[in-house]
Amino acid sequence: MEQEYGICRVAIAPLRTEPSDKAEISSQLLFGDHVEILEKKENWWLVCNAADSYEGWMDFKQLSMISLEQYVNNHSCDHVVPAELMGTVIDEAGTRYYLSPGSNLPMLENGFCTLGQQKYAVMFTPLKTTAFHTVEELIQHALFFLNAPYLWGGRNLFGIDCSGFVQIVFKLNGFQLQRDAWQQAEQGEVVDFLPAVKPGDVAFFDNADGRIIHVGIMLSTDRIIHASGKVRIDPIDDQGIYNAELGRYSHQLRIIKRFI
Repeated sequence: MEQEYGICRVAIAPLRTEPSDKAEISSQLLFGDHVEILEKKENWWLVCNAADSYEGWMDFKQLSMISLEQYVNNHSCDHVVPAELMGTVIDEAGTRYYLSPGSNLPMLENGFCTLGQQKYAVMFTPLKTTAFHTVEELIQHALFFLNAPYLWGGRNLFGIDCSGFVQIVFKLNGFQLQRDAWQQAEQGEVVDFLPAVKPGDVAFFDNADGRIIHVGIMLSTDRIIHASGKVRIDPIDDQGIYNAELGRYSHQLRIIKRFI
């Protein structure tokens, strides 16, 4: 088929492993995420997220069609919804959308963003990701998600997984990380020893087979914030994360990376 492009026009759209409502949710698109359309099966379209190349099936009704020019221009989107609860936009019909932190605001101009042919009034002060951000800001953004419930494939305030949490926090600070923990572990620079850790470093954890299965953000040399059941803060040492509720280590430390 002729190449087509779209942009997510709802607050949250699930990406599924198969073209079915019963299929596993592998990830989510947020408002303003733009995609390349790879395949169509009735109302299910296979898409590739332009930001991190993640693929999944979604209901086409959650997309607005955009041109190649708009698709390319959206690569440069540098305004997003900040880490706050008042991320509201209003479409031309007066309908409100309540957006999660890290959602894109494409083609922002004079208080409006544009998705395809639709303009949305932005009812808050956008966050510019290309502005200088400190480690302290990154930590504050991470703490904003504290107690957000864990959801496999989630990338939003009301349901988020470990790598989605790390990806969104870094996006709020102008860093584009890949979607899954094992992919993120291939980015950044290695921190050789735990005592050398700085706040904002990212720790990765593996299973008995040596596969990276978990990730979190270091708050200090002995504390980490991560999504496990919910976004929580736990102690960490050379062995890994210690969960006081379980009375044991829950995740085995593999490697620490630095992105800032």
